[in-house]
Amino acid sequence: MIAALKKKYSKFWQLYVFLLIPLVYLFIFRYYPMIGAQIAFRKYSLKDGVWGSQWVGFDNFVKFLSAYQFRRVLINTLALSLYSLLASFPIPVIFALMLNVVSNRRLKRSIQTISSLPNFISIVVLVGMIRQFFNPLVGAYSLIYGLFSSGTVPDLLGSPSAFGHIYVLSGVWQTFGYSAIIYLAALSSVSDELHEASQIDGASRFQRVIHIDFPAILPTVTIMLILRMGFIMNVGFEKVYLLQNPMNVSVSEIISTFVYKKGLGSGMSNDYSYAAAIDIFNSVINMILISTVNAISDKLGETSLW
Repeated sequence: MIAALKKKYSKFWQLYVFLLIPLVYLFIFRYYPMIGAQIAFRKYSLKDGVWGSQWVGFDNFVKFLSAYQFRRVLINTLALSLYSLLASFPIPVIFALMLNVVSNRRLKRSIQTISSLPNFISIVVLVGMIRQFFNPLVGAYSLIYGLFSSGTVPDLLGSPSAFGHIYVLSGVWQTFGYSAIIYLAALSSVSDELHEASQIDGASRFQRVIHIDFPAILPTVTIMLILRMGFIMNVGFEKVYLLQNPMNVSVSEIISTFVYKKGLGSGMSNDYSYAAAIDIFNSVINMILISTVNAISDKLGETSLW
């Protein structure tokens, strides 16, 4: 057996050398930095370093769980993430099913290209566009509002009730076209013979979408949903932080912005250990969620990541 493995490795040694490159990358940039995660269990100071700082165990975790901001930050994170999931996850699936019906290839490619372009807009530029559009003085929103009302234009960017809608709907607009690509790829594998047979049996186009196209992409939808559940606590930091202001902070303060403010945004009073503990707590919740959803999916539909 050893001789067979040696012969196999010697025959394809070039491929294994190429394999070393991503393995080294993962070790240096993914696994080796995890040693620094121990600062969550220490009272870290720059002077003493990681290994010289005092070990405090789970004190930083207890501090976060007992903090008065804990409930608000956790609820805001879950509310924004679940709203984003419910709004943005089904739309690419529906869009892919609708686009797959289009028979004109040139029109289909044009729609797919145009719908995918917003995904390549940076978050900073997107937030700048949002601020310009919703500017209560000179924005397009104020002009449209003035056509239907003579009252004072409300400042939606400073409204706590409007923050979630602006964040989620702008995200849907930016990503739905690009996210649909994977479902369109899955639909391309559907045999034309199935559609031809169903047409002979008298099935309408809608019935073919429901009974042929959708079951074909259901495993892909399931896998993408499981992966999405693994990031349920990771609401996009950049856009939330850039849209955040003192008027909407009551609903826009999430775990990622809270970690930044405690770990890097507090000047000389930065608490690196506290921020690291919060981030580890976040990662543990994500791991529990993805494992739970994966187990449920495997039990019910026999489709899972592992």
